[in-house]
Amino acid sequence: MTRQSVKLWAVLLASCASMSQAAGQQLGPDLGSGVGRDLGQEVMLAAGDAGGGAGSPDKGAAGPAGASGGGAFGAKAAQPKKPDRNEKFYYRNKVELSMEMGVLPINIPFVFDALVGGDYSQNPTHYTLVPLFPSLRWQMGKINGPWILRGNTDLTVTFSVTAIPRGPENLYDAFDLGFRRNFVYRNWKATPYFETREGAGFVNAQEPYTYNGYGQGQDFTFTLMIGFGARYNFNSKYSAEVGGMYMHVSNLYLSEPKYDDNGINVCGPWIGFNMRLSRPKD
Repeated sequence: MTRQSVKLWAVLLASCASMSQAAGQQLGPDLGSGVGRDLGQEVMLAAGDAGGGAGSPDKGAAGPAGASGGGAFGAKAAQPKKPDRNEKFYYRNKVELSMEMGVLPINIPFVFDALVGGDYSQNPTHYTLVPLFPSLRWQMGKINGPWILRGNTDLTVTFSVTAIPRGPENLYDAFDLGFRRNFVYRNWKATPYFETREGAGFVNAQEPYTYNGYGQGQDFTFTLMIGFGARYNFNSKYSAEVGGMYMHVSNLYLSEPKYDDNGINVCGPWIGFNMRLSRPKD
């Protein structure tokens, strides 16, 4: 074979190598990079042999390069996590106006009675409380924590007005402060929560005046509330929640021994609506 024929074959084989590498790139980042590169290197080596070694890659490096590039069955790259839709609802420094309401007709003993030496006896006078809670909520941080506790925390400031349709008294006003933990799981549409609030206020106590010994012992009283439920975000501005609430009202034994501290312990369903006041998340 003449030298001109050899050069012609070398040019043709080099063109085939370039075409095979281009086709390999179109097959995809994994399959193409492996198959195209291996096929292209083999053709280039053949072209180099035909052309007297001109333009051929280093044979010693060809093996490692092919091995490091991965073949058609190489491991796929780790897929990125799907964006979490809840990150636009729960974020640091979000401020909301909340309006909540409950109907609490179920009378139970004080849930922490054992801690104060009680025997979980129940007040024979039954109450029904209907609280109306206008509140401000401040999300104190971004979503964080391990999976089961993943979420963020609200600081809640509440001025509560509570009607008492059943019981000796008829009105209780209080100022409450509390915290709520939002359990924000990735891309869940409903967000479970748990909260507690404590406060102080005034009730029109009837035991010192007209009732038979089972009303409230004095006007100034304290409040303890424990709630749970789930929140649903309609969009980044409006949301609603449903759940349950336990509410305790007593004067912390300040009226004793002159008047008994009977206390109120009720629970029932809860509903609320929230509206964002701060700027939306960028």
